[in-house]
Amino acid sequence: MSSLLAETADPAPLQQFLAKQERIGLLRFLTCGSVDDGKSTLIGRLLFDTKLIFDDQLATLKRDSVKHGTVGEDIDLALLVDGLEAEREQGITIDVAYRFFTTDKRRFIVADTPGHEQYTRNMATGASNADLAVVLVDARHGILTQTRRHSFIASLLGIRHVVLAVNKIDLVDFSESRFAQIRDEYARATRDLGFLSLTAIPLSARFGDNVIERSARTPWYTGPSLLQYLETVNVDPAVDVQPLRMPVQWVNRPNLDFRGYSGTIVSGTVRPGNRVTVAASGRTSTVSRIVTMDGDLESASAGAAVTLTLADQIDISRGDVLTNAKDPISVADKFDAHIVWLADQPLFPGRSYVIKLGTRSVSGTITHIRHRIDVNSYAHVPAATLGVNDVAAISVSLIAPVALERFADSRNLGGFIVIDRLSNATVGVGMVEAITPGSTNIVWHDMAVDKESRAALKGQRPAALWFTGLSGAGKSTIANLVDRKLHALGRHSYILDGDNVRHGLNRDLGFSEADRVENIRRAAEAARLMVDAGLIVMVSFISPYRSDRDAARERFEAGEFIEVYIDTPIDECRRRDPKGLYARADAGQIRNFTGVDAPYEAPAAPELHLHTTQADAEVLADRVIEELRRRALIT
Repeated sequence: MSSLLAETADPAPLQQFLAKQERIGLLRFLTCGSVDDGKSTLIGRLLFDTKLIFDDQLATLKRDSVKHGTVGEDIDLALLVDGLEAEREQGITIDVAYRFFTTDKRRFIVADTPGHEQYTRNMATGASNADLAVVLVDARHGILTQTRRHSFIASLLGIRHVVLAVNKIDLVDFSESRFAQIRDEYARATRDLGFLSLTAIPLSARFGDNVIERSARTPWYTGPSLLQYLETVNVDPAVDVQPLRMPVQWVNRPNLDFRGYSGTIVSGTVRPGNRVTVAASGRTSTVSRIVTMDGDLESASAGAAVTLTLADQIDISRGDVLTNAKDPISVADKFDAHIVWLADQPLFPGRSYVIKLGTRSVSGTITHIRHRIDVNSYAHVPAATLGVNDVAAISVSLIAPVALERFADSRNLGGFIVIDRLSNATVGVGMVEAITPGSTNIVWHDMAVDKESRAALKGQRPAALWFTGLSGAGKSTIANLVDRKLHALGRHSYILDGDNVRHGLNRDLGFSEADRVENIRRAAEAARLMVDAGLIVMVSFISPYRSDRDAARERFEAGEFIEVYIDTPIDECRRRDPKGLYARADAGQIRNFTGVDAPYEAPAAPELHLHTTQADAEVLADRVIEELRRRALIT
């Protein structure tokens, strides 16, 4: 490596070197498998034997091997990749480590992913951009659960080429029969995962057997070494010949005379003069220019980051997708998918999440878990919820249609992430399996008499007052008083009470967390219809989860949703206990009771915060009426 630096001190050789690098291809791959199968050591061996380690790195590696090494007096090559202190102390990989190396034939970006089950989310991250997976198996232990899980996730995430690296072959005396046994078992286990190629290689990452060159200690193996295979395998999909797809990342508007639409082309080719369509609206125009920092282009293909200008002024924003006019893309709000759940907090159908697909983010729900997939047998198992690292088939519903494709046809427009609305954490990664037939054929029917007309007839503006608080806090009491006062003023209102609704609309729901989510979703939809009818509706539900209340708020127009937090300490609720529920919950006769053995998430910024220990219900109801007047909902 030092000699390379000396050679490139002169600018001319450096330019030649960089030009050569541009001409050779790039392969992105990951190493995965069970814990202690040798993933980090293998990458360290590739870097070491291709002489891509600086002298100071080598000196540091020797010192670290004495302190953290796990291979006696030898250099521990795994430490080249395991950079976190916790990784070195425990001798495991926790985070995804990316490394770049190059040979005369190819450039490589390799992701070293963790083997522990609790870090499966990091393995999914590494697989999301990889073209090939190197699945390591310890020759002593064979195929393990995590081997199957990682292989399945790799398949779901679109990886179609796999190297089965049977590592530590030296610890089984370079046994051909043991290698063949593992190879055949893995082929059987993954035969339905859709891999286009599966190449098995016996190797010893620690000693370098079959890593760079064929090893004399495995004369029975006649295939390529790992590096020889990586240098020659063809993994490039024919994206240039696919239809044009360009998600808009940014509307480029530097001045009054220029409007362009910037993004990275994910498939197809575009040229000036081509007719393109905005997927969501169906509007078409002609490409005028293809603009880049280095000047205009005559054409641009998949992978190019460009700005397109169009001949017509049409409405295009971030998240829209530009396509060939003759090759439209599906636009839908419902689809079936596979998902890998990454969060410790379970997934519950009906709960609202942010779904990010391409450059578009939109609220949506997992409406149904069709089945969970057992990673040991790949059998389909019924499931009401999903836990961390679970893999499942689901159905998704979005609040607005988006442009999308099956993941098998487009990673970029068929892959999505699920984001928690409160923490903004990524809690799931999904792959579109099928676009629900007819999902784009159901449209909202506009009524001749609209909401404003109905409300004007009643001399009011419609709104939903969402009363939330613990059981016994006084929600229904205050809501009833507000309803009476509105009735006395000649206004038109209605109450949706949590207990009453469970006698009819929601009588089929229990009190599990999943049922609570659905309970609030239905209440929000019913309230929205009442607001559309011009009413002032009071929704009196415990509604313990902040994310569910936020999802309910999204169903209304700005200013229509008023969150009223009825704040009563739980000790006071226990003292009141009008229905005797706390006494029964404390005795263990009621399970999942909010405030006792189920959580309540208080509103962060409610429109009204009413403390029942500081004023009686009549006074608090008057405060609600005052708020309605202040907002000009009533006069």
